[in-house]
Amino acid sequence: MRPDFKKMNNMIPAIVQDYQTKQVLMMAYVNEEAYDKMLETKQTYFYSRSRNELWHKGETSGHFQYIKGMYLDCDQDTLLIYVEQIGVACHTGAYSCFFDEVLPFNNLDILHDLYDLIEDRKVHPIEKSYTNYLLDQGIDKICKKVGEEASETIIAAKNDNKEELIGEISDLFYHVYVLMSHQGVTVEDIERKLGERHQVVGNKKDFHKRGDY
Repeated sequence: MRPDFKKMNNMIPAIVQDYQTKQVLMMAYVNEEAYDKMLETKQTYFYSRSRNELWHKGETSGHFQYIKGMYLDCDQDTLLIYVEQIGVACHTGAYSCFFDEVLPFNNLDILHDLYDLIEDRKVHPIEKSYTNYLLDQGIDKICKKVGEEASETIIAAKNDNKEELIGEISDLFYHVYVLMSHQGVTVEDIERKLGERHQVVGNKKDFHKRGDY
């Protein structure tokens, strides 16, 4: 099945998502030539409206997108492309082009997304990445940073400064996640252990304290 290019003046929008985290990375336009090149190469190609030419994503930056799956919507005039992103998707240096917040979104999966980002840095290191610096330095450096952030969290709590405390806890979470990634401990491992320590009744968790807490 091919997109209905004629409906959209021979060009359709394409939404690109990280195939692991499902984070939306970018939106661009695809004509028939770009579509056929993607089927042939399994890399993303778009049509640049500003330059009026075919655009191979990553050709100049090295930030290629390897296609893991591609879907048409119900009207056959919009593409959804799941990719393995090498480097970053945005020309600004941001991982995703969508970073200017208009309305805040309560992302309950942010901790999973953070862990996935750290894991991605292990596979696709980025120059001057702080995460890559920590991972390269190894366990001693990572543990030192966890200790420092834990101490700063305690100080912020003693200072009775909520915003400072929120910042320090966030820093502590990040460094603990780097430690987890380095040691091969996943978020699911922690969730499973926490689940073992709490009663589960039906579909609801009973969070009353048990003997092991």
